[in-house]
Amino acid sequence: MAESKARRGQKVKLLYIVKILTEFTDEQHPLSATEICDKLASFDITAERKAIYDDINCLIDFGYDIIQTRVPKNGYFLASRDFELPEIFLLSDAVRTAKFISEKKTRELTKKLDKMLSIHQVKSGLRGIYIDSSSKTHNEELFYNIDQINSAIEQGKKIKFTYTKKILREGRQIITESKERVVSPYAMTWQFDYYYLIGNYDKYDNLMNLRIDRIHKVEITDQPVRHFSEVSDYRDSFDVADYTKKLFGMFGGNMQEVKLRCSNKILEQVTDRFGDSIFITNVTENTFDFTVKAAVSDALVTWITNYSNMIEVIRPEELRQKIVDRAEEILKVYKK
Repeated sequence: MAESKARRGQKVKLLYIVKILTEFTDEQHPLSATEICDKLASFDITAERKAIYDDINCLIDFGYDIIQTRVPKNGYFLASRDFELPEIFLLSDAVRTAKFISEKKTRELTKKLDKMLSIHQVKSGLRGIYIDSSSKTHNEELFYNIDQINSAIEQGKKIKFTYTKKILREGRQIITESKERVVSPYAMTWQFDYYYLIGNYDKYDNLMNLRIDRIHKVEITDQPVRHFSEVSDYRDSFDVADYTKKLFGMFGGNMQEVKLRCSNKILEQVTDRFGDSIFITNVTENTFDFTVKAAVSDALVTWITNYSNMIEVIRPEELRQKIVDRAEEILKVYKK
């Protein structure tokens, strides 16, 4: 029995060496062959120091980037990983700051990412780690719902779910209101700190954007989706990048050609929002004009008014009037 266990240990020895090198080594923390033997012993696997050299050469032949070093001491370390240290920290930060991922799921995901680093690399990144639970969703169904929505999109089926939103009642009471909806799903996108479902509600001939963290109890129905060509300008495929580029804050609105005159002082902000490929015209010493197709919505009005007199809407007239109306509303507040 003991002999059989020993044989099994030898069969998985290479796997445990990979595990040891992944978890305990990096450029600053190599392990000697003797130390690797000691680590293997903690897994009830016996090994001789000389055999470790052959095992490591075998792993190198297979493709593992294992380096032998003399600095800071004699030993071996795993030099390349699926994700490098800055990449893991970048992904961890994205998970920690994503509002649509619950606090519980955030901790689970960051632990999985940490397993791709050595214990020493994980410790080096501990400073500054903070999860703001107040900004996190409490919807633990999120990942299941994303999977269900994705399956429905692939199958071309409508989905049924409960959608929630906060409303303020008399007496300053904030409550959650729930409504059941049946929607044709077309795509999902991460925008402005939230994950959105882009789809259509049969009652309207347009696209709608719903926050997935507010979606509960997703079910795939037997009903075929309404094709997106019936409610959008897209025909053969739904272009998520093009669609989201035209929106402001994921608020829908009528797509129109918008011409803006901007101060040269906010060129950076304009290109951050619309990209470097915008077609600029009528350049003067102080201003430039450009035209873009965008959804005329309250969110666009807010974005423009944020820059006060540094942006002027040239057209359409509808948007010019919305800016005037917003300015008058603000003025009323301060004239009381």
